[in-house]
Amino acid sequence: MPESVDRDVYPEPPRQTPAPNRQSSLPDPVPLVASIFLYAIDKPVTAFHDWMEKQREKRRIHYYHREFRRVPDLTHCLEEDYVCHYEANKQWKRDHLVDQEIVKIIRERVAACRTREGESADQNCAPLLKQYAEVCKAYKARYEDLGYYGGARKCLMKQKERMMEERKAAAAQGKAEAE
Repeated sequence: MPESVDRDVYPEPPRQTPAPNRQSSLPDPVPLVASIFLYAIDKPVTAFHDWMEKQREKRRIHYYHREFRRVPDLTHCLEEDYVCHYEANKQWKRDHLVDQEIVKIIRERVAACRTREGESADQNCAPLLKQYAEVCKAYKARYEDLGYYGGARKCLMKQKERMMEERKAAAAQGKAEAE
């Protein structure tokens, strides 16, 4: 590193900035255009926007989620009432989505409990595991063999078949006990 700095190669900057030398006596148009824009366009638009926001605040609508009215089950629909069948199917699909979310939430709670408790998770998370097993069993009983195109009608038929099997099993058990 050199001991002294070469002043010809690295000159020092001037100590004071010189005042700008105006070539024209006309005023600068930029502040004039900016103030015209401010008062002619920006202020009225801002005032209108603020007024509209105050009007909206008086009757604010909260969009948390859409609430659907409950419609009759497929068992309450008449045979040729296609609108009722359609609404019942849509209601079944919404219920299916709700049941999926319930299973998902319980699964997340079980995973969080297992992470939190570590090695003693089986003992400390037993109520959650029991609840998860019940929820999964109920979900499987209702939706397991329906497939992708399952709907209210398929679910009702599956439920009817399950009830018939339970009645047959109860009748067979009653006969076995009577003998």
